[in-house]
Amino acid sequence: MKYANQISEIINAFSPAPLKKEQMAMFYCKDTMEYRTSDKYNSPIEDIFDSCKSTDEYSAFLLLGHRGCGKSTELNRMSEELAADGYYVKTINCSMDLDLFNIVYSDLFILMGEALIQIAGELECEIEDRVLEKLTKFLFEGTETILSQDLEAVSLESGMSVETKGIFAGILNLFAKIKTDLKYNEETRKEYRRKISVRSSEWIGILGYIGDEIAKKAEGKRPIIIFEDLDKLNPEDAWKVFYNYAALLSGMKFPVIYTFPIGLSYDARFSAMESYFITKTLPMIKITTIENQPFQEGIDIIREIVRKRADLALFDTDVLNRLIRYTGGSLRDLFHVINASAKRAERRDSEKIFMEDANRALEELKTSLTRRIEEKDYQFLLNIYHENKERIEDKKMLLKMLQASVVLEYNGKRWHDIHPLVAKFFEEQGMIEDAGK
Repeated sequence: MKYANQISEIINAFSPAPLKKEQMAMFYCKDTMEYRTSDKYNSPIEDIFDSCKSTDEYSAFLLLGHRGCGKSTELNRMSEELAADGYYVKTINCSMDLDLFNIVYSDLFILMGEALIQIAGELECEIEDRVLEKLTKFLFEGTETILSQDLEAVSLESGMSVETKGIFAGILNLFAKIKTDLKYNEETRKEYRRKISVRSSEWIGILGYIGDEIAKKAEGKRPIIIFEDLDKLNPEDAWKVFYNYAALLSGMKFPVIYTFPIGLSYDARFSAMESYFITKTLPMIKITTIENQPFQEGIDIIREIVRKRADLALFDTDVLNRLIRYTGGSLRDLFHVINASAKRAERRDSEKIFMEDANRALEELKTSLTRRIEEKDYQFLLNIYHENKERIEDKKMLLKMLQASVVLEYNGKRWHDIHPLVAKFFEEQGMIEDAGK
């Protein structure tokens, strides 16, 4: 990614992918928390950071937030700071390693094991023979699809010293095969899941031992595991993964951070989750007040995020303000419409994005959003827009609308509003007045 000085460079500069370590210094905007939480001293990410460094034996977190609100970038920034303090952090991108439409809790345990072995290999930890033997037998005995030559590559009987990186490399090769099977091989996937489900305490013990060995090598600093993309699970699958297995997923002897769908915090079952996990929410950047008036400080900080990535002269007069206003503080939606606008401008051989380009991109996004709602949903959404922003009785409908991103949640008092483009749609239908004020 590089700074955009011309239209053709905008798409690269506004990639939806989170910022990586090497991109932080140039592109990261560090002053957003005050406009997310309404308090510059309040940061859910800093709270997690502090807890990860504490000596509490069990630290499991659920990080909630709208898709596209910046969770991944903030977690990457936190990981960078933890690494600078001597901690070993591994981020697991679940959407790359697993099928998010077919996932169970035991899959996360397997990915957790791989992450710990990666760290142990980097530190050249001296894991006891009995533990490595237990690990390999646990995963691979009785699984016919695992080739015997693969197992031999890491067999303790082969004479390979457990003090070399070779043993870890061999195990990681086998983990790579397991991940492929978890994603694509139905028969083998069932076998791995069965093993974890009937012997979960044994597996947790193995992970705990490896975590302790890592801490010994890292001057007492425990490894930290982050699970990305779990906030993309649909509600039914998220409960299937977390609800019945909260005690297991929160029972590690090292910090584990799971992203989690924000809409599920309105489900009655969520209170039970808070007994096991430390729950934190990264709010949207507020760009309007609860009274439907522009919140200039929030608008300005989003302009600053854009300025970090592109020359603002690439946007014609008031174009960027319009794109910000109609995306409601969602950075994902904003980046999407900036890219769509830039593509159109480039095809016109224009040197900047004009209002016509912006309006076309916003119309496309509005169409996508309004396809997710039905006429029977209109009154619920209109009630939120007009007056019912804080106390919403129909939690099931709210969860559905949050999941569809047609309702957005903001900070401070924890209030809601409909997406500005949904409000614009209602204005065009004559149901509300002046939705763009």
